[in-house]
Amino acid sequence: MRHLITLIIVITIAGCKSPEARYPVSQNTGSYIDESVQRNKEMIAEEEDHIKQVMGENTDTEFLTSADGFWYYYNEKSTDSTNTRTPEFGDIVVFDYSISSLDGRPIYAEGEKPTREYAIDKEKLFTGLRQGLKLMKEGETVTFLFPSHKAFGYYGDKKRIGRNTPITAKVTLHEIKEESNQESNN
Repeated sequence: MRHLITLIIVITIAGCKSPEARYPVSQNTGSYIDESVQRNKEMIAEEEDHIKQVMGENTDTEFLTSADGFWYYYNEKSTDSTNTRTPEFGDIVVFDYSISSLDGRPIYAEGEKPTREYAIDKEKLFTGLRQGLKLMKEGETVTFLFPSHKAFGYYGDKKRIGRNTPITAKVTLHEIKEESNQESNN
């Protein structure tokens, strides 16, 4: 009986001990993130060098640089002095596009993708195309050269475009419908 009482006292005293913090078995110093950032910077630089090489091979074409980190040229530019409007937030644009590799191999050929209606910055669309449409006027056709981070990025489109693939997109903007006109028609 005496042992039982001693055992109960020992268990009671041990049970009253305050909990101690547990420390991680290993500590990360952030080196993985630093390495990932460095790899991404190198990949972007390689893609941009490749795009610049493609542009250098097409000396007859006047390439423009966007502030958003991609390049483009006009296949058909509007010469109508009254056609000065570019799409703004919420406007509905009607457009067609095709996608090719940087060396010109079709990924999605012209006419393969259906004509699309898109509400500017209100729906999903890959980053480069979303930004590129804002540079266009009705009736224009523009070819964009997108590094992978402006196209489909790390995941690709999970169909024909692989991960980290720079692309060209030829886009024809057919119509811009103002947001205010859309609301009054509904």
